[in-house]
Amino acid sequence: MSNAEDQLLKLEEKFLKAVELFEQSRAEKLALRHDLEKLRAESKERAKVIDAQERELVALRREREEVRIRVEKLLQRIDALTSPDAGA
Repeated sequence: MSNAEDQLLKLEEKFLKAVELFEQSRAEKLALRHDLEKLRAESKERAKVIDAQERELVALRREREEVRIRVEKLLQRIDALTSPDAGA
């Protein structure tokens, strides 16, 4: 083999390696895009769940406040009925 043939073979090897790296890079890019789309979808779902939980929390707090007010009114009525001057 001549020196020119050796150089051509080395160049061919480098080219084939570059093509292989390019194909690998393209496959990785495609996989990353797929992962990104999946993460975006999961993020949207989690945001929906968080929003629903926040609405539920607000409703529960409102309900707790209403119950607290009702209990306070009942306690006031009980106090009024059981106070010493209530029987007179």
